[in-house]
Amino acid sequence: MVGIGFRRDFAAELLNGDQIRPDFIEFAPENWMNIGGYWKKQLHKAVEKYPVLCHGLSLSIGSPEPLDLDFLRYVKSFLNEYRVQLYSEHLSYSKCDNAHMYDLLPIPFRKDAVAHIAERIMQVQDFLQRPLVMEIVSYYTPVAAEMSEVDFIREIVKASGCQLLLDVNNIYVNAFNHGYNAREFISQLPLDKVAYIHMAGHEQVAPDLIIDTHGQPIIDPVFELFEWTVQRLHPVPVLLERDYNIPQMGELNGELQRLKNICQQHWHKHYETVG
Repeated sequence: MVGIGFRRDFAAELLNGDQIRPDFIEFAPENWMNIGGYWKKQLHKAVEKYPVLCHGLSLSIGSPEPLDLDFLRYVKSFLNEYRVQLYSEHLSYSKCDNAHMYDLLPIPFRKDAVAHIAERIMQVQDFLQRPLVMEIVSYYTPVAAEMSEVDFIREIVKASGCQLLLDVNNIYVNAFNHGYNAREFISQLPLDKVAYIHMAGHEQVAPDLIIDTHGQPIIDPVFELFEWTVQRLHPVPVLLERDYNIPQMGELNGELQRLKNICQQHWHKHYETVG
């Protein structure tokens, strides 16, 4: 399955048009919880037409304070109401002492952070009664690292039992900015725990810096990294993220179709093997 983020900018086309044909949609619960009126009706129409995955923004799994149980109650109710098949979040933090920073900040790659985050992930999974799928985020400077990023991720997955969201563009961005080999990094991840893939565009702002923007077309090297990656995975849902600079629907559908073609080419072989 290859899907797209449900955005108000092109909701009408997704619901009523024929220029773009995703297999599923994704949205952030925080953007739709407690909404009423016109957009609640549109959301119900979307849920009737498409399978739904949700990608959260506010869990802040790396924060030092206790989990926000009131927020989790809202999330649990929302996921159940809209029959959400998969719920993912970010391996990062975005608030501290109740100050919301509206950004995804990197967590120090440390043993004590592993223990803290793994415990919080297990609490969330127990509360929601479903697996939590954690995204490997893009970041622009490491913070007080005492271990490698890949070891940090592997230990969290092992200790918590969570699954992984592999954002291929994030890995490309991090590899470029921090000078490592993206394929080597991916090959060291627990790939059997990957439950979901994101694909998106980025923007190069300096000779040695690119920014993960979700506002540009996916470039060929990221498509190539994606194709290399899917050959090492069992079939999982793949999402095209486009948050702004929305192009014509035909162009967006072209990116969707390119992703579908890659998946069908390589995962079709998988089905022949196991069928």
